[in-house]
Amino acid sequence: MDGFSVSLLALRISISCVGLVGNSFLILSIILNKLSRVKSFEMFILGLATANMGEIIIVNLYDIIILETSSTTTGTWQCRSLKFLTVFGEITSILFTVLISLFRYQKLKDADKRVNLPICLDSIRSAWMVSGVCVMLSSLLSLPIFVMNLQGPVENVTRNRKGCPPDFFQCSNNYCPIINRFYKYLFILACNLLPLIIVTATSCLIIMVLLSQRKTVTPVVSVSGTSPSSRKSKRPKLQRSTIAILAAMGLFQVDWTLYVIFQLTFNASDFPFWAEMEFFIATSYTSISPYVYGIGNNLFSLKNLIKR
Repeated sequence: MDGFSVSLLALRISISCVGLVGNSFLILSIILNKLSRVKSFEMFILGLATANMGEIIIVNLYDIIILETSSTTTGTWQCRSLKFLTVFGEITSILFTVLISLFRYQKLKDADKRVNLPICLDSIRSAWMVSGVCVMLSSLLSLPIFVMNLQGPVENVTRNRKGCPPDFFQCSNNYCPIINRFYKYLFILACNLLPLIIVTATSCLIIMVLLSQRKTVTPVVSVSGTSPSSRKSKRPKLQRSTIAILAAMGLFQVDWTLYVIFQLTFNASDFPFWAEMEFFIATSYTSISPYVYGIGNNLFSLKNLIKR
């Protein structure tokens, strides 16, 4: 068991380091090279990478406290604050992912008819506004953390006084206060299921738009002799970026579907590695997605930092 715990800890550290490096590199790449001419898409990516990085750091701090509960006394205020920051980062990451998928669909939809005309979210002011809305919604959906009942059943009273509970919702088959149950299902519905539905639907729509564009581009290229060269330079870059977004959306769907199944199927009292499993599911997207977005959008490149 000790050897298995050490392996899990090593895996946790590795995933966290991969995520921190990826998100840090993505943030630096955008700030150093694109801040003066930043576009809406880069702003959304920057918001996503910042939320990912914060979530990875805070979730590790929270889980370290859980691991140290046998020897350290931790007040509920620290538990609530750390969990609030964890949930805030998690929801912000999810909302920015939804925003990126909607933005890319709007950019692709009727692109041939619109030509170079901008969409609403192309405006930096609009991008700042929707980013602020995402942050505000994340804060509002995280606030119930401070009023939840952390007191477990009688047999667990001593343990709960010592440190943070591994399952912060404190919802098992035998014990689940009304406010905890309400928040748990509100969180799953508003922060997991609804974004999953939106991202899945948007991914399908993006694929349909790409397929329709592929059908219409072929005859245009064969008839016109001058326009294909100008379109070819722009279209492959856009398609590469779109494929990267679709890959990230696929990772998002797998990741959060597993998270929902895990939350609805298991509870902390029956599952000894609850904190570790929740960590791996919740952190895989935040650690891998910056590489997918960065490489696909030519942001994750050493040239960007060397130029500076």
